[in-house]
Amino acid sequence: MAAALQAQRLFLTASTSTSSSSHPARRGLQASPAASAPAADLALKLDWIAAPARDGTAAERLRAVADAAADRAEMHDIIGRQRDNWNHLLLHSTNSLALAASAMAALAPGAAAPALGASAGVLLATAAVTMAAVNRIQPSQLAEEQRNATRLWRQLERDVSYRAAAAAAAVTDADVQEAMDRVLALDAAYPLPLLPGMLEKFPKTVEPARWWPRRRAQPQPQPLNSRRSKSFGRRAGSSSNGWTPELEEEMRGLLRVLRAKDERQYLTVGALVLALNRGLAVAGPALAGAGAVAAIFIGGDAGGNWAPGAAALCGALAAAANTVEHGGQLGMVFELLRNCAGFYRKLQEDIEAALGEADPERRENGEVFETKVALLLGRSASDLRQFREMASPSFRDEDIQDYAGKLF
Repeated sequence: MAAALQAQRLFLTASTSTSSSSHPARRGLQASPAASAPAADLALKLDWIAAPARDGTAAERLRAVADAAADRAEMHDIIGRQRDNWNHLLLHSTNSLALAASAMAALAPGAAAPALGASAGVLLATAAVTMAAVNRIQPSQLAEEQRNATRLWRQLERDVSYRAAAAAAAVTDADVQEAMDRVLALDAAYPLPLLPGMLEKFPKTVEPARWWPRRRAQPQPQPLNSRRSKSFGRRAGSSSNGWTPELEEEMRGLLRVLRAKDERQYLTVGALVLALNRGLAVAGPALAGAGAVAAIFIGGDAGGNWAPGAAALCGALAAAANTVEHGGQLGMVFELLRNCAGFYRKLQEDIEAALGEADPERRENGEVFETKVALLLGRSASDLRQFREMASPSFRDEDIQDYAGKLF
């Protein structure tokens, strides 16, 4: 049996060799099209092999952005704690200088010691310089900037990490560019260096903080179902990707309330806090400097009895102004109001971007979007329906009584 199988195998091998050698021309004719095919055609057919490599590279770049965001969050957290310590240490040390100088100035006439008057003058001058420097940098505001930056960097890290892990095969260069734009916008909104590059602590106009990139104008391609999309807004109760005409009216009314009430409220209060902080920032060093000048005349004929009292009073008032400004952390309050206004400004731009997309199929799902907006405002989705009537042009801004946000 084995001999028969071996003989059959040898016969098949020989016949195959004979068939191959008897048709050399046919083999040449079959090979010639492949040989004459252009290299571009072959490369075109193999393009699909390189596609996964590009996707993998984009995912790796996105993970690198997430790592950088995590590192930035740690840096801002450390610097925020340091600058919060600055606020407490400088507040107490400056007040100690001013109050000690006031006590020395008050005791100088009775002690008949010229050194007390001179010491009071030196301490008040030091307090004036220290107050001017501290008021320039506003440590409490610096600490609030870093706290908010830490939260936003951690949020960016979560978003990017989720995007890279959930759909690694579908990550594109556009996703990487969007993440990079968010990184650069956060770097500009909350800089790490103190000098130079520090944010203006006493701006001429109060503007909302902006930590997100400006949206790029993208061409809107005409969808295949454009005829259905255009008629979507005319049919009451019709739904496309979770969007209905009622939901669009709801979002337009909410957008109007956010702009007229919530954002304006924080900007108005922020302007008042800024004016108070600016006045105290000038008054503190000015009072301490006036006390130092008055201390020069202590013990002299020109000073008489007014110099010690003036120096003591100016030192006490300077300490009081410094305590209200930095003990009350007015810089932190101003930055907090700017961030709240920026929160509502970003929400407005998100709603405008969603409504600006003509094709509902290209938007985020309407129900999901409504839920996100409701959570950001501290409301339920059903609470947002009350803003539907405010989208009407006949509804005046003066008639809006309620605020959109309930969270803060």
